[in-house]
Amino acid sequence: MVHKLAFIGFGVVGQGLAEILRDKKERLLKQEQFNARLVAISDFKKGALYHPEGLDIKKVLEVVEQTGSLDAYPETAGLIRGWDSLKTIKESNADTIIEVSYTNVETGQPAISHCEAAFESGKNVVMTNKGPVALAYQELTALAKKHSVQCGFEGTVLSGTPALRMPEMTLAGNEITEIRGILNGTTNFILTQMDQKGVSYADALVQAQRLGYAEADPTSDVEGYDARYKIVILANHVMNTPLTVADVSCKGITEITPEMIEEAKQEGKRWKLIATAKKEDGAVVAKVGPEKVLSSDPLAGINGAVNAIAYQCDLLGTVTLSGAGAGKVETGFSLLIDLIHIERQRQKVGIL
Repeated sequence: MVHKLAFIGFGVVGQGLAEILRDKKERLLKQEQFNARLVAISDFKKGALYHPEGLDIKKVLEVVEQTGSLDAYPETAGLIRGWDSLKTIKESNADTIIEVSYTNVETGQPAISHCEAAFESGKNVVMTNKGPVALAYQELTALAKKHSVQCGFEGTVLSGTPALRMPEMTLAGNEITEIRGILNGTTNFILTQMDQKGVSYADALVQAQRLGYAEADPTSDVEGYDARYKIVILANHVMNTPLTVADVSCKGITEITPEMIEEAKQEGKRWKLIATAKKEDGAVVAKVGPEKVLSSDPLAGINGAVNAIAYQCDLLGTVTLSGAGAGKVETGFSLLIDLIHIERQRQKVGIL
């Protein structure tokens, strides 16, 4: 059973998945009967390729690494160049769209439009873009259901660490009453440096930028906006509550000082940027902000650019999951998680 894929966007994350598909082709075929075939790529800067019989993943990765473009991909009979994203989604023979385009997190575009076009064309979508899921979760999941296709977005919260798939599959039967998490690796790195090295917020931020953890403009991370999008996704998907970004109060870490760090140490606590979604009186209340957590709290021991989530379950108690929240291979793996899930569902219903 061939599973035909089209990439919308082919930056770091898309290339990460392509490398996994190249390197693990035989293993995925043997263990999962997952026979992936890359048929299309449409990237605003790198160009576009489509071949209904499939593209050579090795050659695609080679030409992008060597030239930064798809233009040098060799001519073959049946190859089509230059399709834009929507034409690729609507007219290619792909079964699943890999949506990893550059997207405005505040509007969710163009990813929302890409998802809508894919669903209406009878195609599945897997993506890592937070914006469309946080802003249009209810609409997109309803549209996917209407067209009997699937929408995967594991990578939107903790990259390849299964923050969505794990509670959905292995905690089934529990009522999850609270979610607490360190959902942003940049801020956790900064606070760890302040705690362990005694440096100021400004110095820790510079180091985070030097190491590539923080962007030149770190606002989304340090003001808590990134974590806010992620807790909205968790509330919608894990707690089945139609929370919006506007519903979540948000405060960042820019006002944390070395004196505050030291005072917390004296109290046996550590500062962490915590995102919380909690059931209260039949509703879910969510917030993001810096908190002093006891050293005995599982989240207190999460250091560096690592993320973690604690799920409070009525049957199992607290279950804590930690792991990488970013990275080329790690985020590429998050797409693979969704693809394997879709493939298993295809095999169940006998889609050829």
